[in-house]
Amino acid sequence: MRRLQRAALLVSLAEKLREHESWCGETHIQKATYLLQQMLHVPMDLEFCLYKHGPYSFDLSDELVFLCADGIFDQENQPYPYGPKLKPGKMANRIQELYPKTLDKYGKQVSFVADKLGSSDVKTLERLATALFVTLEGESGKSVKSRAKRLTELKPHVPLEEAQEAVERVDQMRSESDTLQAV
Repeated sequence: MRRLQRAALLVSLAEKLREHESWCGETHIQKATYLLQQMLHVPMDLEFCLYKHGPYSFDLSDELVFLCADGIFDQENQPYPYGPKLKPGKMANRIQELYPKTLDKYGKQVSFVADKLGSSDVKTLERLATALFVTLEGESGKSVKSRAKRLTELKPHVPLEEAQEAVERVDQMRSESDTLQAV
């Protein structure tokens, strides 16, 4: 996927997340993009690694900085200790006008992820994205309990009960998303 196509999808994702009462900071964009790419196979062409608060893409972080500099996103600064919210900037509509086919092709996937994650706080986002990470990293055939245990090994601050709930929720999302997976 080309850079500006990805930018159009990221703007669409931010708009949809905000419609679902999302804070829409970088963490929300990071985790939602991870689910789009890894669960729904939207070819965002971003590399993610497991990091402090779950799957994270340094490339996406850099890209968001560039998109802000290009006027595709604006930052709404928030009082300490919160980071800025991201919202479509003055160039967002123009980017989306350039890629209507891309937005149409992946619109259902973007809406699905925004619906599932939009109202989540950052702790929930971390648990869900890490649950998907664990599931995709060779734990897929294993029980919910086994994957939840692995999640707590990677994230010791997450209680086992919350890890299990996250794994169950990810399994449910994966089941619901079967017909939406991009090919």
